[in-house]
Amino acid sequence: MNSTQLANRLGEVILSGTWIANTNIKDQIENLDYTIANKQVQSLNTIAILAQHIHYYVSGIKNVFVNGNLEIRDKFSFDFPPITSQKQWKSFQNLFWKDTEELIEHISHLSESELQNPFVDEKYGNYQRNIDGLIEHTYYHLGQIVLIKKMIESSYIT
Repeated sequence: MNSTQLANRLGEVILSGTWIANTNIKDQIENLDYTIANKQVQSLNTIAILAQHIHYYVSGIKNVFVNGNLEIRDKFSFDFPPITSQKQWKSFQNLFWKDTEELIEHISHLSESELQNPFVDEKYGNYQRNIDGLIEHTYYHLGQIVLIKKMIESSYIT
């Protein structure tokens, strides 16, 4: 898979695609009220936490392209202050979309050989593996978001 295909796949899962899951992150959360995004369903993560978790990795990988440093750590990938207003929720989303667009742009410019280069350190694999992992990870959480939304919606009906 080349860099343009990888960039397009990332754009599909987060911003605009419907081919794999018939939806994407933006479709699922863009018009969602922050109170729904923060609604706790049993012991599951909230939609807001899952969205911030995905963004954490998008931002962290983008940072590698910008300054060459991998500053994110898995142990902090669910640690976020609460979103307490619709304005704050929209502001987060705008940053998420902007960071995703910027990461897509960086990915699309990678050459075939750069895709095979080590991602910061050889222990993390190469760029292609990390970008593929980000896409797969995002689809995993997209499924969770869709299911949590359905659970919340059904609880309002009953």
